Amino acid sequence: MLVTASICFGLLAIAGGAGYYIYTLLHVDPIVVASDASETDRIAAVAGWLDDQFEKHRFNGGVLIIRDGRVLLSKACGYTDNTKTHRIDDHTAFRLASVSKQFTAAGVLRLAEMGLLDLDDSVAEHLENFSFENVSVRHLLNQTSGIPDEYMSLAEEHRETAGDILTISTAVELVMWHSKSDYAPGDATEYSNTNYVLLAGVIEAVSGMSFERFMSEELFQPLGMNDTRVWNLLSDQRSPNQASDFDQIDDDRTPIEPTWLDGVAGDGAVFSSLNDFVIWDRFWYGNSRVSNTLLEQAFDRPKLKDGSRSDYGFGWVVERKRQWHNGAWLGANTYIVRYPKTRSCLVVLDNSSNLRLDSIADEIEEALKPIFSDD
Repeated sequence: MLVTASICFGLLAIAGGAGYYIYTLLHVDPIVVASDASETDRIAAVAGWLDDQFEKHRFNGGVLIIRDGRVLLSKACGYTDNTKTHRIDDHTAFRLASVSKQFTAAGVLRLAEMGLLDLDDSVAEHLENFSFENVSVRHLLNQTSGIPDEYMSLAEEHRETAGDILTISTAVELVMWHSKSDYAPGDATEYSNTNYVLLAGVIEAVSGMSFERFMSEELFQPLGMNDTRVWNLLSDQRSPNQASDFDQIDDDRTPIEPTWLDGVAGDGAVFSSLNDFVIWDRFWYGNSRVSNTLLEQAFDRPKLKDGSRSDYGFGWVVERKRQWHNGAWLGANTYIVRYPKTRSCLVVLDNSSNLRLDSIADEIEEALKPIFSDD
């Protein structure tokens, strides 16, 4: 009996210790701000809180807050890589992970604006030997294609024939050769990185350019987004202001290097800065590259065949008052949310494999409710 009790006590202690460890990995302090605090005081509270989280090794990145076109806060805390050699600033380009999907969507919208495709075109019109019937470009954008999210697992299964670095074209071929639909297009919504790699393949096929070049020449350069680019293992070189990813536990930092899968793009691989996100937020209210008629479709909630509505637009999760997306890959953890009624935006970027990123974003958003709200 004593042995059994001691074993149980030991197991409980281990479970408790594991629970506490997980708690410390996810925990952030609350932002203390009075309910009647002014806009200035709220922004100051967030800025001071971010400094405190950085000092406690709970945040390494940048935060941007916009209201009605005004930058209320552009705050950088931490280092561009594990060496602590260079500090982050407004022009540091962070890996965006899945926040990149809205950039890919914008590339598709640019093609539509140029008259080179229609959003309701069959994907088979643009990708030779595309094997999924009745899948449209819009289905890929809305995550309603029925194509399973398995390009990475397929690449690993076929590593011997996939090459040293996985490319967009190889990923597309693997999906066409080896995937089968989970459901008919438009029946359901299933979040899929594969859909957005296929969209990058469509952009390359239609434009006759690499995805990286098309995005640069047709979007980033004309918009003046000088810190923004598509970068993967096939790119010529890193930008001098590009952040690198690392693991951080307390003050211990270990670099995280891209894997052979990081030759693809579309589902990720965009890097951007706080400075350029000011331009990017403004892009969605109207710009010279994509008409408002097309832009507005990015925030439509698609109607499924059963009559229900999905909440996934074109690289955005669309709610009644908010449009948002997050991302995580390698050491990058990212988040953007927009409140169109008040023309408000929050961007949170971190390159330190920060598991607290969602909690950090939630705390900031809660503190800024009176600024973002249209009530």
